[in-house]
Amino acid sequence: MIPASEAALDLHDYLRMHETKDLLRFITCGSVDDGKSTLIGRLLHDSKLLFDDQLAALETDSQRHGTQNGQIDFALLVDGLAAEREQGITIDVAYRFFGTEKRKFIVADCPGHEQYTRNMATGASTADLAVVLVDARKGLLTQTRRHSYIVSLLGIRKVLLAVNKMDLMDYRHDVFAAIEADYRELATQLGIKEVQCIPLSALLGENVMRRSSVMGWYAGPSLLEHLENVGIDRDVRDIGFRLPVQWVNRPNQNFRGFAGSIVSGSVAVGDEIVALPSGRRSQVASIVAFDGDLQRAGEGQAVTLTLADEIDISRGDVLCAARQPAEVADQFASHVLWMDDAPLLPGRPYWLKIGTRTLSATVTEIKHKVDVNTQERLAAKRLQLNEVGYCNLNLDQPIAFEPYAHNKALGGFILIDRQTNATVACGTIDFALRRASNIHWHSLEIDRHARSASKGQAPLCLWFTGLSGSGKSTIANLVDRRLHALGYHSYILDGDNVRHGLNKDLGFTAEDRVENIRRVAEVAKLMADAGLIVLVSFISPFRAERRMARELFAAGEFAEVFIDTPIEVCERRDAKGLYAKARAGQIRNFTGIDSPYELPEHADFHLRNADVAADALAQQLVDQVVERIGHGKA
Repeated sequence: MIPASEAALDLHDYLRMHETKDLLRFITCGSVDDGKSTLIGRLLHDSKLLFDDQLAALETDSQRHGTQNGQIDFALLVDGLAAEREQGITIDVAYRFFGTEKRKFIVADCPGHEQYTRNMATGASTADLAVVLVDARKGLLTQTRRHSYIVSLLGIRKVLLAVNKMDLMDYRHDVFAAIEADYRELATQLGIKEVQCIPLSALLGENVMRRSSVMGWYAGPSLLEHLENVGIDRDVRDIGFRLPVQWVNRPNQNFRGFAGSIVSGSVAVGDEIVALPSGRRSQVASIVAFDGDLQRAGEGQAVTLTLADEIDISRGDVLCAARQPAEVADQFASHVLWMDDAPLLPGRPYWLKIGTRTLSATVTEIKHKVDVNTQERLAAKRLQLNEVGYCNLNLDQPIAFEPYAHNKALGGFILIDRQTNATVACGTIDFALRRASNIHWHSLEIDRHARSASKGQAPLCLWFTGLSGSGKSTIANLVDRRLHALGYHSYILDGDNVRHGLNKDLGFTAEDRVENIRRVAEVAKLMADAGLIVLVSFISPFRAERRMARELFAAGEFAEVFIDTPIEVCERRDAKGLYAKARAGQIRNFTGIDSPYELPEHADFHLRNADVAADALAQQLVDQVVERIGHGKA
């Protein structure tokens, strides 16, 4: 009998050994029915990591949902959703954990269907290696190429090509060799540097856990042998110390620390650091960790730094080695994988989250989209679900960043819809289009306050929105005339003076409508800076663009005026017959017919223009505007 003290010691040593094992994160991907879930199920089963009740449930489920004629269907260990079992496909990303004597593993089984490409990208975002499965009967398919492209886009440079179902091809060497040659050619095109090709049968276990005797012509490792021994080189470049600040830790008035996880390099007490984007410098006074103070901390550690100086640092700032600072910029060239059913429209504002920072961003231009099946570059004005584009990105504030190829934590981002808070895209920064430090706002000798004071009024943008024929321009013109008569300085922006000049290159697609409003909003902002009251009269059908316009102005300098007119009334007033032509299909993208109008949710002025005369509505608005901007006409 083993003494209790020795047993405890053995257990302690075992747990310590388990803690210090390497962790490999990998994904399985490929086309539908290539055997991804079966392969992972076989690994879990043959690694002896299943409990008796799991085995019993697997046997029962294999009888009920299995596809192997009553034999164990290993795919059911991974396909956990009811819909997956009913359809025999993987829909969501399934994460599984297992380990061997040499290494621990986290594997993400990614869906093969094209419509779930966004789920596959989620699984790939944290992986060190990709296992790309190919059915030996079919060779490389469209989805094989699609997934391989996304693998390369997300910075995975190690691929294990698993040529599965070799048993159905009589384990022929020529079949494997042809598929291997095709994939190596694809990998070279995509910049995937390291490819290990393995022939196997996931269902029968050949070349999965150990080398198979039925494929004597293959001299390489089994799948598990390769997973256990492949190198993990996550830190590909020495970019220096980087710590995105997650939290300013202030438990009492005597302690102020900056908490976060180190994403690159190391830092020691006494090191000089710089906080970006502010550029302020200090020295590390102490490094506080969970189990006490440290003299040095490195990549992957979660720590709190205290500094020798009281400098302004907030969540989202990045602490860097002073001699190797990160770049700071507000415009980027980036790869974007669109993940939403509604398309990406250039000019529309989104939230961008990168590291611990969240800020406003717009895609200013889609340079091209990529046919992920052929890698061909195609012209595009929008991105649809699962499409990848190379885009110019503009942020409302400068950020510290690294190109994604240098550091994933500071070069990868997501875009979030500002209305629904849904994640609509993931992306990677390629390089800065311009450095924020090179761009300066020149201080004007005569500022906006001086210009407003000289006119005896406060600047204001009145943004008229409503359907075509609602009476926007009519009421705006009446308001303009009455303000002018009262001695105020005002100006109107509408289709007559903008569509024929500044925006004459734009049509009426959703993309062009967004760009039209963006340009108009920027011009209106400049007019407000000049101290004017600017009246903007455009349909502006999308809430996101009206919100974007509002955010350009200081508090109290923007007012949304909703001219609320029923569409039936608008059609009766339509002397040009535009609504009739739109209903007949002669005019495309007509707001209210085949293009949506999103009603304002919180308009500053809500004018119902159905039974009330335009004169009365204009006077009502003038009275309220004068009260807001002041009566002081000298």
